Amino acid sequence: MATSLPSYTDREAIARRGHYLEVITIIWAICEATIALVTAQRSGSLSLAGFGFDSLIEVVSGAALMWRMSHEMDPDRRHRAEQVSLRIAGACLLALAAYVFIEAIIHLVGRRSAETTWAGIGVTAAAVTFMPLLARAKRNVGRALNSDAMMTDARQTDFCMYQAAIVLVGLIVHAAFGIAWMDSAAALVLVPFLLRAGTLSLKGEACCAHHSHQHHHHHRELPTT
Repeated sequence: MATSLPSYTDREAIARRGHYLEVITIIWAICEATIALVTAQRSGSLSLAGFGFDSLIEVVSGAALMWRMSHEMDPDRRHRAEQVSLRIAGACLLALAAYVFIEAIIHLVGRRSAETTWAGIGVTAAAVTFMPLLARAKRNVGRALNSDAMMTDARQTDFCMYQAAIVLVGLIVHAAFGIAWMDSAAALVLVPFLLRAGTLSLKGEACCAHHSHQHHHHHRELPTT
């Protein structure tokens, strides 16, 4: 049995929540990128630089979704904003895939050593803790509004958490054992998943399971009173 769609008032409140989540995402990502990139420049850590670049991509994706949420209550503009935001989020995922791949290869081939960076360990540990909560909140909004763009942005947040975890493990292993290449090797595992999610998003398709059973509600779900 189909579940009832949120009322106009509920939808407005959910869209506002989604907007606030993207504001949080942008502020967090800017702080994260600043700490990661400054620390990477001082320590010579390529993996930490990659994490900082990922955070900048998160800013772009977050800004696109803020714009998308601002059009939620206008049915005519909402569909256009949804499609544009979905493609921007997809392009961000593909950009991240390219950067992770190039950065990992350079690190593996160059065998560059980096200094131990406790600031890097701190910022990635914070991301591993906070990002899953943010991604879950975004998914709740995405499901409620049937927004593939928001679901893809939640996926982007998931990947940010995965990369943070990989970088964190690599930094800890490097600090403990002096092995500098492990995080780059592990990061390559993310690339196929990033490519798949990004490609689906650019095609305007969902990368998450909610799409298949809710797609038939995509248009004309808000009768006005």
